[in-house]
Amino acid sequence: MNDKNQEQNADPFKPYKGRFKSYPNLPKKGRDQEDIFKELSTMSEEENAKWKNGTVSGTFYHAGDEHRVFLNEIFSLFSHVNVIQADLCPSMSKFESEIVAMTASILNGDAVKAVNPEDEVCGTVTSGGTESILMAMKVYRDRSFKEKGIIKPEIIKPKTAHPAFSKAGSYFGIKIIEVPTDLPDFRVDPDVVEAHINENTVAVIGSAGNYPYGLVDPFDRLSELALKYDIGLHADGCLGGFILPWIEKLGYDIPVFDFRLPGLTSISADTHKYGFGLKGTSVVLYRNKALRRYQYFDVPDFPGGIYVSPSSSGSRSGGLTASTWASMVYLGEEGYMKAARAMMTVADAIRNGIETIPELILIGDSTFVISFRSEEIDVFHVNDFMKTKGWRFNVLQLPPALHFCVTMPQTQVPDVAGCLIEDLKSGVAYARSRSGTVAETTALYGMAGSVENNQVVSELLSAYLDHFYTV
Repeated sequence: MNDKNQEQNADPFKPYKGRFKSYPNLPKKGRDQEDIFKELSTMSEEENAKWKNGTVSGTFYHAGDEHRVFLNEIFSLFSHVNVIQADLCPSMSKFESEIVAMTASILNGDAVKAVNPEDEVCGTVTSGGTESILMAMKVYRDRSFKEKGIIKPEIIKPKTAHPAFSKAGSYFGIKIIEVPTDLPDFRVDPDVVEAHINENTVAVIGSAGNYPYGLVDPFDRLSELALKYDIGLHADGCLGGFILPWIEKLGYDIPVFDFRLPGLTSISADTHKYGFGLKGTSVVLYRNKALRRYQYFDVPDFPGGIYVSPSSSGSRSGGLTASTWASMVYLGEEGYMKAARAMMTVADAIRNGIETIPELILIGDSTFVISFRSEEIDVFHVNDFMKTKGWRFNVLQLPPALHFCVTMPQTQVPDVAGCLIEDLKSGVAYARSRSGTVAETTALYGMAGSVENNQVVSELLSAYLDHFYTV
């Protein structure tokens, strides 16, 4: 295809169509290995160039190219291994039990014994944050049915909590009670949560930190509610679980969200984010083994043999488990502290820079995620401008806002914070010049909010997924 035709057929979701051969059917004859490697290397190099300059918010959580090469080497040693076949590969039990134990120690698992000496924090490795959340919600549903006879379980979550909780409600028949959050920092109000607790409530949710703003909900009060009403309390630390503990050790004021709280019963934390593991692992922790038992699934009388699995996944990659373990023991406390210090140096510079721009309002006392809104300009215009400069912010809605999540790539680019702030100042000037006009970003993010518009957005999202799976 010539350049003109390629430009005419440009599809941002299918940029390789027409450039590389597509395969709607299995090829009659297999391709040469070197040819395949060369083609995929081209894709990889071009895609990596989009974020290695530090202009992408979040998304890529790794501790540098050397670290990634090391993890890939470890992965290759166990790439053929299935975690559930631990009788043949007992290394899987070693790795997963130690991943869980190390995560529990980071999140102050030993503190539970001060409340109940019989408790012992435990958990499992999962395929990601969503599965960790799904499993915890299943635990609360099943426990409430067996121990309290609740047949119409309800879970209370803030509006800012991850959509995986709503997915759990949809999958497991749990009614999700979503409570609003509001200015100044959109953290959940425990009094509002308490007003929604009833005889069907099985758990309440808080985030550490929440995805939109990176803020930690008031878990001290939520813990009191959990104890008062004898219900579960889950801390979603998928985003912050592997960085907030180190930020706290650096001297930052981080609200307590872990097992130091007597009412906390479970935590999810992603090893494939700030744990710097390869994509595809997370950890869900419980206050005791009795809770974890509700996560397990078994079929004793299956004709194919006795079946048991710890989570919703069956087969899982031994390569991911091994590389996650390797990441944790290689970095150690010293490595995680060093990474946290480097990231917070960048995050503090960005936050301080935004404070010098009068049109922008920082949202809450955030740390590694810096979010902002405006009452003077349309921040969606700012996003339009920043895109032209190569920046990729995360777009927030209800109300319109933007956030930038600092990861290790930003620490490897000189003065990335200074460059961001200078472009942001120009973006604010651009937004002022576009006052009264509709930003391109508004085309999608400005629609949600009403029932009718939500239905339109849902249809667009389904159409995107249909397109994603179209050759």
